[in-house]
Amino acid sequence: MTLSLTRRNLLKLVGQGSAAAGVVSLSGCSGAMQADSAFAWSDEATAIRSRIVPPTFADNALRITETGAKPGKGQNVGPQIKQAIEQVAAAGGGKVVVPPGEFYTGPIHLLSNINLHIEEGATLHFIPEPELYKPYVFTRWEGTELMGYSPLIYAFEQTNVAVTGKGTLEGGGSPNHWWPWKGKWKAAQWGDDPVENQKFTRDVLRQMGEDNVAVSERVFEANYLRPPFIQPYRCKNVLIEGVTIKNSPFWLVNPVLCENVTVRAVHCDSHGPNSDGCDPESCKDVLIEDCLFDTGDDCIAIKSGRNGDGRRVATPCENILINECKMAAGHGGVVIGSEISGGVRNLYAQHCEMSSPDLDRGIRIKTNSIRGGHLQNLNYRYLRIGKVKDAIVINFYYEEGDVGQFMPKLEAITIDNLHVVQAKRAFMMRGYPHTPITGVTLKNITFESVEKPSVIENVADVSQHNVTVNGKPYEI
Repeated sequence: MTLSLTRRNLLKLVGQGSAAAGVVSLSGCSGAMQADSAFAWSDEATAIRSRIVPPTFADNALRITETGAKPGKGQNVGPQIKQAIEQVAAAGGGKVVVPPGEFYTGPIHLLSNINLHIEEGATLHFIPEPELYKPYVFTRWEGTELMGYSPLIYAFEQTNVAVTGKGTLEGGGSPNHWWPWKGKWKAAQWGDDPVENQKFTRDVLRQMGEDNVAVSERVFEANYLRPPFIQPYRCKNVLIEGVTIKNSPFWLVNPVLCENVTVRAVHCDSHGPNSDGCDPESCKDVLIEDCLFDTGDDCIAIKSGRNGDGRRVATPCENILINECKMAAGHGGVVIGSEISGGVRNLYAQHCEMSSPDLDRGIRIKTNSIRGGHLQNLNYRYLRIGKVKDAIVINFYYEEGDVGQFMPKLEAITIDNLHVVQAKRAFMMRGYPHTPITGVTLKNITFESVEKPSVIENVADVSQHNVTVNGKPYEI
């Protein structure tokens, strides 16, 4: 179900139930959001916020129409965009502008000091022909490095790069293009193709990661791994701001091994398979703020590499700030995992609003004993959920379950001031008998209406204060 994800509609959803009782919101209300949005949370959070500074660009601008780009289907303006990027870069950097109109292109590779600016009224369509996204580039697919299809917008080892504007990026994902490579998925009609199916590439790639095969040799002639939409890789000073992203082949915004990243006021609207909204992987100092997510998978998912390949790269995702985001449909609102073998530390998520009949989980941590991962200092406060299936999920049995040698470790996980209007279950917490869930603090949490009992398995260390379910005090 696709929702019109405006602030008014989402506030209407999260207000259901409370409004009838005369209580429109609690400590997570809009007033609190306005008064406390500067991450005055701890000295560490304040220091992280002070370090995250969006890049600035020279006062140069070149419209792609000035290098010969013309709107209209059937016109591939990729060469004209490449020319504009190179000209502006040679002049010291600045904006490459996509003006109003419908433009069609293949992959775009950003250079240092380039701001790709999509003006209001412009739609940049990415032509869904896989051969256009070759030659292969150094990339990561579900946490494993390889030489694969170019992301639709890509930057490799660049400094000061941006994608901005109020226009639209259309990825071309559909039941006819890109998405069928997922294989069998929900009620999709495309089924499970015996050839064009990602599992035939994915399984071999994952084994290469376990065998420590050189990334330069992880090349597939028959490759059915869909590219992400926007992927800066090993970049510094990254800004993604204002754009609407639709119908991505795969994950939407996926910075990897980047430092100083700002993702602000982005509208993610994609309901295909693996349409994660924003997935920073192994990044340092990231701000995700004032974004709207209406997706076919996790809204925000923090990641750091999968299994042996993640442990080889050995770079955590750290110093992540999430502020005033809105989530509708998705597998999870604010998610850690599952590709977190490199660990995650220092997450601060606040003042987010979530609600949808198609929102599966609110706060979600997913891993297993093959992924492992040390998750430390994860903080959530002033979150408000209208309608959700499972509100708080910590699951050590995700996918493969307990068949590995790398035990997840949780340390200093705090959820404070969470208000949930309607949930099927309040908690789904599943640890291992030999490695229970520990290190969790729950404070000032209210569940107005919960249909089913929580699932609590192997939880050894949870501190609780003022937790209520269906109007009654609750203890795990």
